[in-house]
Amino acid sequence: MQINEENWDLVVIGGGINGVGIANDAAGRGLKVLLCEKGDLASATSSASSKLIHGGLRYLEHYEFKLVKKALAEREVLLKNAPHIMWPLRFYLPHRPHLRPAWMIRAGLFLYDHLSKRERLAGSKLVHFNRENSVLIPEITKGFEYSDGWVDDARLVVLNAMSAANKGATILTQTKCINATDAAEYWHLTLEDSNTKQKTNIQAKCVVNATGPWVEDLFLDALKENSPRKIRLVKGSHLIVPKIHEQEHAYILQNEDKRIVFVLPYEDDFSLIGTTDVEYKGDPGYARIDDNEINYLLKVTNEHFNTSLCKADIVHTYSGVRPLMDDENDNAQAVTRDYTLHLQEQEFSAPLLTVYGGKITTYRKLAQAAVDKLQPFFPKMSPCLTKEEALPGGNFTDHSELTRELAKAYPWLPQVLLRRFVRCYGTLSYKILESAENLDDLGICFSKHLYQKEIDYLIENEWARTLEDIIWRRTKLGLRLSAEQQKQIQSYIHDKVTE
Repeated sequence: MQINEENWDLVVIGGGINGVGIANDAAGRGLKVLLCEKGDLASATSSASSKLIHGGLRYLEHYEFKLVKKALAEREVLLKNAPHIMWPLRFYLPHRPHLRPAWMIRAGLFLYDHLSKRERLAGSKLVHFNRENSVLIPEITKGFEYSDGWVDDARLVVLNAMSAANKGATILTQTKCINATDAAEYWHLTLEDSNTKQKTNIQAKCVVNATGPWVEDLFLDALKENSPRKIRLVKGSHLIVPKIHEQEHAYILQNEDKRIVFVLPYEDDFSLIGTTDVEYKGDPGYARIDDNEINYLLKVTNEHFNTSLCKADIVHTYSGVRPLMDDENDNAQAVTRDYTLHLQEQEFSAPLLTVYGGKITTYRKLAQAAVDKLQPFFPKMSPCLTKEEALPGGNFTDHSELTRELAKAYPWLPQVLLRRFVRCYGTLSYKILESAENLDDLGICFSKHLYQKEIDYLIENEWARTLEDIIWRRTKLGLRLSAEQQKQIQSYIHDKVTE
């Protein structure tokens, strides 16, 4: 951990989507920003989502019209600003007897289509499933089709951090805030390197607590006080299985208990199934799927599809804990997904802004609102830039065109790498491939999917430090690499990081 300066305008604690979003927004408005994260960027909730940019169709059932409208508007902004890691996705909603009448669902979808302006996404429609080629069980003959969006959630976090760094922010991963003391005009903070335990003292005019599921823990451990608001931890778990159909469509399945399960096309050869919503107690860092969740997700999927899944089909699982506002609702699925920003300010104290709740789709609006709240403390701050600003690598409009340009510039690049580079890195692919004139110039071949030059890029430019950082968060290559390949990659990363 090396910090060249001690005094900052803003220190953001937490490297999930809300923290990096705030750091990016604030740095773009001219503030001197430092962000610290005790682990890797997106190492908890922000890499364990259902990978969707969506308005939240099911939130209409809980009358959260304001949240849905806000999310739908942001859906368009994000799809425009990060086309490499986000793209439109069509959904089928099969209709079954236990659901609301078809006319009522159609009315809800009409509302979903028109709560906010659509520019990139097609509207909804009624569909009939042909029994001869349908992937659903024969009893399901009709349903609905509508649009939402796909996102690589962990890369969204990393790209926001890169954007903040490009604007002058300092991003410190593997760095924990162990103490924060209010000293009138400034916060005095002690940061600790998570690996070496080296401590560094800094000052900040303002602090943002964006630690997600650990928001109350930061108050108790570092601030030595109780959190002014309470959160509720809800675990969401997912399964990854070999793809269960060849369609590009996703499916949204509504069970008889009114819970939603998504079945999404994933990384070309897989299907992603989730999520659950169950109360969670304990350290969010140790959240894992349990047998009840596995059985539930398999049961709901098998009740809809003509392909029967069992536990042996599961390739990978992951779980995340959502920090939702505790609105005292008995039903975990009905707890609001909206956010609350709490600003603590007194006459002789430095401001502290705490983020409670939120969802990945509205992270940019949350960040804008958070930095707006700090305007009185930084009167010379410039306006928000992020609505019209492409994230790193997102300065293009068409996947096919970028693919052709890269293929022309690097005709020796294998198709499997070409396609993945466009979807992971967009125009940043040129940075990875610069000076390479043939396949040998990419260095060590760990597998047909991964070469040394990409790993070096991720370590030098994207804060990657471990095997998991690279094969699960920066990429999803953990699904394709053998145990021996992973061991070789881990050894290389260790030598590279410690050299």
